[in-house]
Amino acid sequence: MTSIMLGRVSAVLISLGTFAFLFPTDSWRADNLFLVPDLILCVALLVAAALPDRLAVPALLAAFCFSAGVLVTAVASYAVDGRIGIGSLIGSAGSLIMAVIFLRLRPARPA
Repeated sequence: MTSIMLGRVSAVLISLGTFAFLFPTDSWRADNLFLVPDLILCVALLVAAALPDRLAVPALLAAFCFSAGVLVTAVASYAVDGRIGIGSLIGSAGSLIMAVIFLRLRPARPA
C-alpha cells in the first residue's frame, strides 16, 4: 500500500469515526465548542482523500494537521476534566502520524 493510499484510508476512517462519535456523545448541541471544528475536520479529510494524487498530498497534509490540532485540543479538554477521551486520543495519534508521513513525501513531478 502506498503512502498516499494509506493517507486516503486513514483520512476516511478518522473522518467517519469523528462524525460517528458525535451521535453517542450527544454532541449536536449548540453549546458544543467542538461541533463546528469536528464537522470541518470531517469534510476536509474527505475532500482531501478524494483529490487526485498531485493535489492530495498537500491537501491531506493540511487536513491531517488541522485534524491533529482539533483532536489534541479535545484530548486536553478531556484531561482537564480528569477523563480520557479514547476516541480523540486515537484520532489525534493517527492524524499526527499521518502528518509526519506526508511531511516526508515529496510532491509528484509531472511526467
